Amino acid sequence: MTNPAQRNITILFTTRILRLFCYGFVSVILALYLADVGLSEAEIGLLFTFTLLGDAGISLWLTTSADRFGRKRTLLIGALLMAGAGLVFVMTNNLVILIAAAIIGVISPSGNEIGPFLAVEQAGLTQIITNEKRTQVFAWYNLVGSFATATGALSGGWLAQILQSQGLSAGAAYRVVLMGYSVGGILLMLLFFGLTQQMEVPAEQKIATGYRMLGLHKSRDVVLKLSAFFALDAFAGGLILQSMMAYWFHVKYGIESGMLGSIFFGANILAGISALLAVPLSKKIGLINTMVFTHVPSNILLMLVPLMPNLPLAIFVLLLRFSISQMDVPTRQSYTIAVVAPDERSAASGVTGIARSLGASVSPALTGLLFTIPGMFSLPFFLSGGLKIVYDLLLYRSFQTMKPPEEQK
Repeated sequence: MTNPAQRNITILFTTRILRLFCYGFVSVILALYLADVGLSEAEIGLLFTFTLLGDAGISLWLTTSADRFGRKRTLLIGALLMAGAGLVFVMTNNLVILIAAAIIGVISPSGNEIGPFLAVEQAGLTQIITNEKRTQVFAWYNLVGSFATATGALSGGWLAQILQSQGLSAGAAYRVVLMGYSVGGILLMLLFFGLTQQMEVPAEQKIATGYRMLGLHKSRDVVLKLSAFFALDAFAGGLILQSMMAYWFHVKYGIESGMLGSIFFGANILAGISALLAVPLSKKIGLINTMVFTHVPSNILLMLVPLMPNLPLAIFVLLLRFSISQMDVPTRQSYTIAVVAPDERSAASGVTGIARSLGASVSPALTGLLFTIPGMFSLPFFLSGGLKIVYDLLLYRSFQTMKPPEEQK
């Protein structure tokens, strides 16, 4: 019979796969759907901004109390919000209602993790595994997520194109994909019901008294400083979300949704493999060094994409960029969890994640405006890559001497 630890790990990896499949499934068609129902490029960017702002607010509320309120309960609420958001996007094209659904619900325009799930799941996993295995487990957690996002992007893009070839309008085809996203949220709820008490914070590891801010106590200053840096990185990343990048390729090269799905399938597969490769590298040079030394060349490649003279070279450079783009992700997540107390893990991961959501929330609106100016259509690539390099240098200068427990031995 499966022991409780293995049961929780299996469920959390399964929910990660399902959720990221849904995010990838909807990300390729989301901007195309919104354009089809009549929203302008600027309105799409504004909607994505409110989507990420709403995610930040909901995640702040849920993750900073999850260690006390209950990690399982928090995950169930997140799944319900995900199912509801997808349903509203199917039922209306009213911009005000869509913004309200984006603020309250959970829907991913980037194909990346959104909502309270990542922080709470990783806090639960850390409760079960050893320090030495943490980065490796997080790398596999990111790998299966990237593969799921890739498969979702491929499936969503081609499903929409096949449905259109069978006579459905573009809007109707996109709504089928959005319905699939909503069903995914319901399936997540059913899976989360199977989690056991072992993923919760043990009573002896809880700090009963003392001042808390955002669910943090002794690690507050470290977490807030990390959050400021992560917000800068996410602002830069938000300039070129996967949905917006797919739209850029669609406008510049006339690529249809099926081919877009194939491109981002390959990109996310490579991203997942790069996350796994971060494990042996981090053991040799440390978590912070791995984060910085792989992120800088990745962002140089991002800035090269719009400079390519034709579509094959643009795709090649994009895929090359994705092949090293995620090596900082499991290392960043592992580092954040490692330098805080056990009863701060969900809060620390949540606060840093929320900082990323806030940072990323403003930039899609800026990209939407830049997309309306012909001479600045490719500017988001350069702004994103340049700001990310600034983040790398600031992070290295501030945290290179602060080691996680496994690097102090």
